[in-house]
Amino acid sequence: MNRRGFLRLSGGSVSCLISTGWLASCGGGGSEMSSAGAPPSVNTPTPAPGPQSNLANIGPLVSSDANGIRLPAGFSSRVVARSGSDPTGGSGYLWHPAPDGGATFADGSDGWVYVSNSEMPNGNGGVGALRFDRAGRLVDAYPILEQTSRNCAGGATPWQTWLSCEEYAEGLVWECDPLGRNLAKPLPALGRFNHEAAAVDPATGRIYLTEDQPDGGWYRFTPDTLGEDGRPDLSSGVLAIARVDNGQVQWVEVPDPSGSTQPTRYQVDGATAFNGGEGSSFDRGTIYFTTKGDNRVWSYDVTSSTLSIIYDANTNDDAILRGVDNVETNGLGDIIVAEDGGNMELVVITRSGDLAPLLQVVGQDASEITGPAFTPDLSRLYFSSQTGVSGSPADGITYEITGPFLK
Repeated sequence: MNRRGFLRLSGGSVSCLISTGWLASCGGGGSEMSSAGAPPSVNTPTPAPGPQSNLANIGPLVSSDANGIRLPAGFSSRVVARSGSDPTGGSGYLWHPAPDGGATFADGSDGWVYVSNSEMPNGNGGVGALRFDRAGRLVDAYPILEQTSRNCAGGATPWQTWLSCEEYAEGLVWECDPLGRNLAKPLPALGRFNHEAAAVDPATGRIYLTEDQPDGGWYRFTPDTLGEDGRPDLSSGVLAIARVDNGQVQWVEVPDPSGSTQPTRYQVDGATAFNGGEGSSFDRGTIYFTTKGDNRVWSYDVTSSTLSIIYDANTNDDAILRGVDNVETNGLGDIIVAEDGGNMELVVITRSGDLAPLLQVVGQDASEITGPAFTPDLSRLYFSSQTGVSGSPADGITYEITGPFLK
């Protein structure tokens, strides 16, 4: 990641104005400062040379297509699911309302699965899945989690499961099987709070968690043990909250992850508050996440434990990104940020630090863009308009985009 290019977005070096409560901005360097959860060791192979991103070369958006999507030349869209309808016409599963965070997974047969949360309250949420064959044909649709509440964002794991996060005061993280072979499991060790998103560091098995509150915490879960296959046991471990000083993050253990005594974000003196934590993703040693209350995108180096702002709409001269929300990375240095409101765009922050709209949804101003996720081969991108044209959760629409994402 070209950090110098990213810092250019905020007009130069990032100043540090951190108190024990609200965090205004940060940067800097240093080493790990906390003993709250020593990570187990995982052998992570060095990635082989692979494809190169083409997102820095996409052109301007052209007129909207038949689906109401504005795309650069060479890209196209299709609708793959609508809330309340059977996506395949024969699966018997009605696509859920209020589609939110999502991810894709290989299905073991050269096809893939796209999973999508349902942000419905009162036990009406959950997760649905769309399975595609190797040619991209939609062949099945089914639920992988039911009777949960306000499943907002989440995160994919390196061991090919989906972490679905419930966004309410006693919300849990649920681990789901994208192929629907195993029952979803609640993970109380990851805390009870307004969960938003999760991002996993594959080298340690640590999980970084955002909290959607105006004074929300930013958390890290370190599992106690690994299985024989190197997969972490998420039933026990240390939940810690971030305390940031001059860009350096100290992780302090949360005494009561259940939140039964008081909300987790208030249990540690001096824990740094983040204004509305939203989407999060891991890419090559860096955790990215967004905060919607101040329209910022953050970057955390897991090795040096340093935190930086890489985009701030309030100080950026090219503030085309507003209402920052879900985040997707392509593993090639690009960050894709979905807008909740704004002008309904998916915006790319390239590895060189430039911003460009990847697409815009037209005529759905009361909605938000959710769940951006690339297929494993980076040939397709999925996302949803959560409330569609009408602005109702019952009218969510899920799309697929194809085009020259790679050179």
